[in-house]
Amino acid sequence: MKINLQGITDPLNRKQWEEKGYSLPRYDIAQMVKDTRERPFWIHFGAGSLFRAFHAVIAQNLLNEGKLDRGILVAEGFDYEIIEKMYAPHDNLGIAVTLKADGTIDKKIVGSIAEALPLDSGDNMAFAQLKDIFASDSLQMATFTITEKGYSLTDAEGELLRDVAADFTAEPKSPASYMGKIASLLYARYCAGEKPLAMVSTDNCSHNGDKLYAAAAAFAKAWVENKKTDKGFQKYIDSEKVSFPWSMIDKITPRPDASVEKILHADGVEELEPVITSKNTYTAPFVNAEETEYLVIEDDFPNGRPKLEEGGVLFTERETVDKAEKMKVCTCLNPLHTCLAVFGCLLGYHRISDEMQDEALVRLVEKAGCQEGLPAAADPGILNPKEFLDTVLKIRLPNPFMPDTPQRIATDTSQKLAVRFGETIKAYQASEVLNVGDLQMIPLVFAGWLRYLLAVDDNGIPFELSPDPLLDTLRPRMAKLKLGDTDVEKIIRPIMENEEIFGVNLYRIGMADKVCGYFRELSAGSGAVRRTLEKYVIGNII
Repeated sequence: MKINLQGITDPLNRKQWEEKGYSLPRYDIAQMVKDTRERPFWIHFGAGSLFRAFHAVIAQNLLNEGKLDRGILVAEGFDYEIIEKMYAPHDNLGIAVTLKADGTIDKKIVGSIAEALPLDSGDNMAFAQLKDIFASDSLQMATFTITEKGYSLTDAEGELLRDVAADFTAEPKSPASYMGKIASLLYARYCAGEKPLAMVSTDNCSHNGDKLYAAAAAFAKAWVENKKTDKGFQKYIDSEKVSFPWSMIDKITPRPDASVEKILHADGVEELEPVITSKNTYTAPFVNAEETEYLVIEDDFPNGRPKLEEGGVLFTERETVDKAEKMKVCTCLNPLHTCLAVFGCLLGYHRISDEMQDEALVRLVEKAGCQEGLPAAADPGILNPKEFLDTVLKIRLPNPFMPDTPQRIATDTSQKLAVRFGETIKAYQASEVLNVGDLQMIPLVFAGWLRYLLAVDDNGIPFELSPDPLLDTLRPRMAKLKLGDTDVEKIIRPIMENEEIFGVNLYRIGMADKVCGYFRELSAGSGAVRRTLEKYVIGNII
């Protein structure tokens, strides 16, 4: 059983797949590819697991139902090896494995990707093809899953990235930076007649459409100022012809897991071996993800759009998207992930679901979500915050078949705290009935993160911190401390004062003493993390 077109279209092979419980495409893939190339309507940037498990599956379901007649074009701009070593050998097919909380799994061969291209301006043929796609009348939307860092034009010091600085002063013909390439494709659409298009970020970050717009607009402005394009291009980006909708996306998609590979291999599926690229991307012919998923998009599509609502996408106005995003990111999901990431690393866990068997950690996320987060949660109307939170606590996080790790979620924590907890603190400050002084779990998590930065677990054993852009700044400071130190405030004070990290100055809001006190207890010695958690979380039952 091979994952390629011959492997799923030959009647005998197809029967084997179906007998093993795999859902197969029910449409003519060759005809879909032909029609998509002739009249492209959807291109996606970012060929990773989330796209393959979510966007591509939405298209697949609608193609199966006859509600779409064309598929998706995908472009990968960070790691071209994904296209070369994973998409091409498998004819752009992949297996989407849905891991359900009841232990059952859904296995689906996804064939909705009509073509996969490198977003490589050095590949003249591929980049010319992408420009032709962007010049097409039929193109309605470009979607993105390139991570929040993908939209950045500056480094940690606020200086322009080298490729971006070079692209600003060069012709838009073949830029080197990711966003420069996107701006170049938009310029191709502008030159083809200022055709309308929706540029839809579906990355998991606040006001994602604004981040995409800011990058595109910065390039348009620079190129106009440096006389590389006419003034009309900048006006085009700022006009109603090009939209940058906001969206809220939610689907946990860990990297391909060995346990899932074992299941597929037992079915007889061949050539499943994952590939680790030279850029350290971990990719495989399959993706594994949870069943629960949400995609809420601002309904602003200047060139029309497919009826993706028939595939479960929720279209609404910008204000509702904002509330849905805040509900998820600031109160009902992401903060709980950070709670489990920080303390999971300290307590030696390697599965989020295993943490949800630990009474202290269960109490922690229940209190952080229900007791402290929910009272400040935005209510988007189209999703009920209490029901959303209940699903997170009772189904999603405890799902033993989801191979997600605290180490993965701990990545870039310094960039997440301001949104995941700072916004709730601000909501408490602005409220007439809520009191910042009543918050107990949020400062405990802040202290837990500071304890995590010591890079020593609760048994006193060193461990490797997950990647974070501020580690080079934070680690030398925190390395001055060791377990058992009590004179800690002068070391951690500059961090607690940093509004960029926490969203607020912890001293100004009166939370610093509480965080500092928790930190002393958490770092008192081996076993102190467990003792402190049980003291403040179990000792004060809801």
